[in-house]
Amino acid sequence: MAVVAERAFTSRSTLPRVEAGDTDVSIGIYAGVLQALGLLDGLIKVADISNDSVGKALASAELPKHIHLKCKTGASRNG
Repeated sequence: MAVVAERAFTSRSTLPRVEAGDTDVSIGIYAGVLQALGLLDGLIKVADISNDSVGKALASAELPKHIHLKCKTGASRNG
């Protein structure tokens, strides 16, 4: 644990919080620990929206069903 903490530039007391998924620990600390363990490439998968079916469904639900474009009044259509 001391080696991982040193390589992640954090304290040994923070590592159990990371292991527990403590949301008060910054994402930078999580990234540092992943880097120290050789797992930083896995962070890309977490941030990839194509892996988040729930997030995509929620985002789609908020999209409007119809879009109405407003025309400018008094403007010529030919220029």
